[in-house]
Amino acid sequence: MSDATTNQPSGGEGSASDEPHVGGDSERSERSKPTSITVTQTRSGIGAKPKQRGTLRALGLGRIGKSNTLPDRPEIRGMVAKVPHLVKVEEV
Repeated sequence: MSDATTNQPSGGEGSASDEPHVGGDSERSERSKPTSITVTQTRSGIGAKPKQRGTLRALGLGRIGKSNTLPDRPEIRGMVAKVPHLVKVEEV
């Protein structure tokens, strides 16, 4: 009988999964505007600190004028924030 009791909450899980789905749609519509950013290196990393040079490499950059299109996520924005004097950012 305890198995029958545990099966009933699983039916409740189905209704619980409907609620996050409804909220998820509204979040997607708000954030759907810029989905990616283009990062272009504008200055050399030669005089920069080693961590900043590593950040340029992690962004897929390595020489002046090189561009890379990346997803617009907090991790990428954080890396760009560490080297704003070396790169230019455009929202696509």
